[in-house]
Amino acid sequence: MKKVEYYSFLLFVILLISWEIIARPMSDLVLPTPTVILSVLWDGLKSGYFMSHFLHTSIEVILGLLIGCTTGFVFGVLMGEIDFLRRLLYPYVIASQAVPKLALAPLFIVWFGFGMTSKVVITALICFFPLLENTVTAIQYTDSNKKDLFYILGATRLQTLIRLKIPAGLPAIMSGLRVAVVLAVVGAVIGEFIGGNVGLGAMIIASQSMMDTPLMFSILILLTIMGMFLYQGVSLIERLLLKPYLKGRRK
Repeated sequence: MKKVEYYSFLLFVILLISWEIIARPMSDLVLPTPTVILSVLWDGLKSGYFMSHFLHTSIEVILGLLIGCTTGFVFGVLMGEIDFLRRLLYPYVIASQAVPKLALAPLFIVWFGFGMTSKVVITALICFFPLLENTVTAIQYTDSNKKDLFYILGATRLQTLIRLKIPAGLPAIMSGLRVAVVLAVVGAVIGEFIGGNVGLGAMIIASQSMMDTPLMFSILILLTIMGMFLYQGVSLIERLLLKPYLKGRRK
């Protein structure tokens, strides 16, 4: 595993050096070098210029993620358990996801204004479907032999759900959460693109209007760090939740 990480880091260094060599003869407007981008990033962090925008986008991402994933999980459990509800609501869920979120963003801004609420709603809507889909799949495809065993032992439907279906479906549910975490950053930035004067997405639009490409790249680095940090956080939670079940399987 350590060897793979070493090769991954080596590839990263090679890509950076190649980028530096290729971008040297070019204008910073077209493709700035990594050293120029890091210099702009460091100056922005040192002066505190990025901080308020980073925090604003982070709050939008976290709130949207919590609302979207919680709603998706609850509806996923209900639709996975109740066949009538799944057949009733699923076409509407698919229809809502078929519409590009970028097309819905102006409408949400009309409804909820230019503040944080519209961005949180967009983020929540984007995070909703991965959790819903994976939770429905996890609940539906629980091992039938285990369900029969719970039935023989006299477990109620609620007990079977809480003690069998949800724990057995945790890998699929957490997989949906990992996807939702990455999409949450995308959702917040889309909202800020359309109607926002605060946040990293709004800064990208501002840097575009100023034709400041190094600033744009430095903001993209911050967004990447945010997404990777959240993803690793979810991966850590997943390992902690699945640890007892993995130990049980080994025994």
